[in-house]
Amino acid sequence: MADDPVALATSLLRALEAGQCGEDLREHFAPTASTVEHPNRLKPEGARANLDQMLAASEAGAGLMSSQRYEVRSAVAAGDTAILRLTWSGVIARDAGPFRRGDELVAHIAQFVETAGGAITSIETFDCYEPFDL
Repeated sequence: MADDPVALATSLLRALEAGQCGEDLREHFAPTASTVEHPNRLKPEGARANLDQMLAASEAGAGLMSSQRYEVRSAVAAGDTAILRLTWSGVIARDAGPFRRGDELVAHIAQFVETAGGAITSIETFDCYEPFDL
């Protein structure tokens, strides 16, 4: 797995599904890792984050979701990059903003995961959410 970008990317997804968040996820990333989230329904301006911001966001997200699942629809490696087509679903754990406990969100995702030295160095993601009321 050390040099397989698809295995590294899917290992992170399985950790997220298992409820890991924050510091428990650090082992998946290079110290200089970053992410780019392109504009979507939840983040109309998109977002950029360094590793510490990513880990903090994972804790916030874990507190909002009672469960989440990543269905890998296809995955290929191109050099050190994993290119993934995913369907993500998550169940809301508590009332928050427009969401109610038990609501399910679904997003179709294209994700590009760069790796080096057995760790994820960057994630670029395009998240297309199925309709929901805001």
